[in-house]
Amino acid sequence: SMGLNGVLAGLVGITAGADSVSMSGALWIGLVAGALVVFAIIFFDKIKMDDPVGAISVHGVCGIWGTISLVFFTTEPAGTFSIVSQFIGVAAVYGFAFVFSLVLFLIGKAICGVRVSAEEEHEGLDIAEHGAPAYTD
Repeated sequence: SMGLNGVLAGLVGITAGADSVSMSGALWIGLVAGALVVFAIIFFDKIKMDDPVGAISVHGVCGIWGTISLVFFTTEPAGTFSIVSQFIGVAAVYGFAFVFSLVLFLIGKAICGVRVSAEEEHEGLDIAEHGAPAYTD
C-alpha cells in the first residue's frame, strides 16, 4: 500500500501545476511527493492521528507540496507565483475544507450519529461493515 500511496502522491503533487511546469519539473514534483508521503505517513502514525489509508498524507501533505512547488518549478513568467500567494491559497482551501467538513459532521451527528458500537469498533469496521478483514495477520 505504501507503493500505491507513493504513486498517488506523485499524481496529487503535480495536479496543482500540471499546466504550468515542464516535464522535468513535473517529474521532480512527483518524485519529491512520492518520498514525502512516506515520511508524512510515519509522522501521522507516530503522533497517533487516525489515518489508516494515508489520505491526509497523500492528499493533504502532498497537495500542499504541489501547490508550493509551483514557485520553484513554474515555466510561467517570473513573479506569476509567489511563496506568499501560494501559502494564502493553501490556507484558504484548507480553511474552507475544515469548516465545510465540520458543518457536515455536525449535521450527520445530529441526524443519524457518527459513532459505532464499542463492539463494532473493537472488531473493526472492515468486518462489521463489509464482512471481511482488510488486513491479514
